[in-house]
Amino acid sequence: MESVTLAGLSFAVLLVLIFLRLPIGLAMLLCGLGGAWMVFGTTVPLLAQLKTLPFETFANSSLAIIPLFLLMGQFATRGGLSAALFDTANAWIGHRRGGVAMAAIGACAGFGAICGSSTATAATMGQIALPELRRYGYAGSLATGALAAGGTLGILIPPSIILVIYAVLAEQNIAKLFLAAFVPGFLAAAGYLLAIALTVRLFPGISGSRPRASLQEKIATTLAIWPVLLIFALVFGGIYLGFFTPTEAAAVGAAGTGLVALARGGLRGRAMLDCLLQTAVSTGMIFFIVLGAAVFNTFLAVSQLPQHLADWAAASGWPPLAVLCAILVVYLVLGCVMDSLSMILLTIPIFFPLLSALDFGLAPEDFAIWFGILALIVVELGLITPPVGMNLFIINSMGRDIPIRATWLGALPFILSDVVRVALLVALPGITLFLVRWVY
Repeated sequence: MESVTLAGLSFAVLLVLIFLRLPIGLAMLLCGLGGAWMVFGTTVPLLAQLKTLPFETFANSSLAIIPLFLLMGQFATRGGLSAALFDTANAWIGHRRGGVAMAAIGACAGFGAICGSSTATAATMGQIALPELRRYGYAGSLATGALAAGGTLGILIPPSIILVIYAVLAEQNIAKLFLAAFVPGFLAAAGYLLAIALTVRLFPGISGSRPRASLQEKIATTLAIWPVLLIFALVFGGIYLGFFTPTEAAAVGAAGTGLVALARGGLRGRAMLDCLLQTAVSTGMIFFIVLGAAVFNTFLAVSQLPQHLADWAAASGWPPLAVLCAILVVYLVLGCVMDSLSMILLTIPIFFPLLSALDFGLAPEDFAIWFGILALIVVELGLITPPVGMNLFIINSMGRDIPIRATWLGALPFILSDVVRVALLVALPGITLFLVRWVY
């Protein structure tokens, strides 16, 4: 069997293993080892490489950002910053039509700026905002749909763990990728707010009402979120003013958030140990997926599948934008069955060389940044795409009386908003690249 055909079949085997609920990291590891055995007739070459592959993979200092930002999110939750963000947004706009759902989106955006994980943002804000949404009479579909969509802001608004992984795979500057994500992140939040505003006007019965907060309540809640603003300014101001590298900034952010949690009494007893253990578990899961992807992608490189795909795309006569759109559709389909990290690790070593060989009228670095943000957005969309969008199940599990179909229905306006945003960013790359070109 030709190695290229074998590589194609390995994807089918990988999807079957995922459907059988085998951990994605283990599935990629087994497919990589099995594919190498069929190509070489033995696994000896790849097993020999495993002596150095894990060290070479994890010795990259950029990956240290991941546990630091995960720990930052743990400290932020323990310090009550997530609740403070929601309370502030709710005090200012909760009385408006659909206002409590809009406040949940705003709080997710704020928490995403100090977390970096979509699932963590969705789970944390769901625990805080879902009871309030139900208390004020919001339909289960709108409540869960808004929170699932808002959770995706955790991987789009910097810091983003997925962007760190992409930067390592594509050998790009993490600081520039973070900067490029700001405008699309703002557009995402604005699009979700618009989706709520239109939905509650088309279907008035699905949103409740909340009394208008007093000026004193607005001021008090706003003062409670000053640590979030300070940490955000310290981390990203330090990066772009040249005081910190991204890794150093992550350490400063984690330390600062930890001090806030300690001062607010959120790290008493076993709380500190729990934060460290949760961070270690999440980091171990992510790094095992990274290792499995490294083995699988080594097999794909040996099979020369990426090179064959790049040659085919160049010879097909398809316009570059058509190839790009086809790849974005593949991401949407994969998003129905895979988590965001696995998709990025599995596809970037294949799709990035393929698209880099085409002419989009951009400098190589500009293209890499633009494509990275597009991939991130479409991966984010996969988190709320039925039937297996991860955020949908996370939020729905918190509202056990809400049918999963209602959550799927509630996510539709936000999916449409994302589709419009993707089309806008594909048509106008300058929107993504504006801040990067201005700063650098």
